Amino acid sequence: MPAKKVIEIVLDVETTGLDYTKERMVEFAGLRLENGKIKDEFQTLINPEQHIRKSSMAVHGITEEMVKDAPTEAEIMPKILEFIGDYPIVAHNAIFDYSYINEASKRTTGKPITNPMIDSQAMFKEVYPDLESCGMEALMNKFHVEFSERHRAMADAMGLALSYPALKKLYKKKYAWQMKQIENVEYLFERFLRIQGAVSTMQAELQDLKSIFKLYFEQGGEPITSPTGETLVYHHKQGFNYDFSLIKDTLEEIGALEKAVKLNSGFIDRLINGRGLDEETRDKLRNARIEISTTKNIQVIKPDKR
Repeated sequence: MPAKKVIEIVLDVETTGLDYTKERMVEFAGLRLENGKIKDEFQTLINPEQHIRKSSMAVHGITEEMVKDAPTEAEIMPKILEFIGDYPIVAHNAIFDYSYINEASKRTTGKPITNPMIDSQAMFKEVYPDLESCGMEALMNKFHVEFSERHRAMADAMGLALSYPALKKLYKKKYAWQMKQIENVEYLFERFLRIQGAVSTMQAELQDLKSIFKLYFEQGGEPITSPTGETLVYHHKQGFNYDFSLIKDTLEEIGALEKAVKLNSGFIDRLINGRGLDEETRDKLRNARIEISTTKNIQVIKPDKR
């Protein structure tokens, strides 16, 4: 019996900015995979009919001059929607690309897209939780995909299309193994707690050893090199706290405010979802959202020992 044909659309978009409710696509690229093999592709620049932010141009290099003669969103969306059909959409941090296509579909057809969404970034994190980076470059490096260009839609879509089949195979194998373990979940939770306890003990032991090393250097000790080449050294530097009200204007003048001050997004979310604000203020905060992401975590709640 011939294998069932599995069709997926691997895609990437470049945009005028990060807020999918206000910004527009400037480039779309998609590849049609049939059982993991590239069978068709579609690529186009798009005239967004609005300004392209400099921060975005610095990433993808697409200028307003490059898109001035390109089809508009209204002109090109029928072709994009025809290409993706109702097949699953595969993208790295898929919610970003999906959100832009979905908004464009609603503007031009009055309807959202209903394609299943597959996030290769989430799959990559699941298969390789030990890697520091889960971006496209890390993905392509892991699966030995050569790339000479980055941050253009077809280059990134092609890199993903060549990496995704191998990633999918590993992900499905891990998922199948995980599903088999569900019947053992109570025993595995006990193992988890034992490992967690061991890790906590080892972290405490490491900190204890670091305290001794610190005393050694403060007593005039010299750097120590192990037989395998690692060197133990000691660094110390002064740090300061600052009165934000006194430096805010100066930071703004020199263009360093955004880099110096990290927004606490979790705190803003709690403000929006809490009861202390009026609806007008909530709307102002909601309208400042520029990107959406999904975080999934488990939590171990310790027993009340009172």
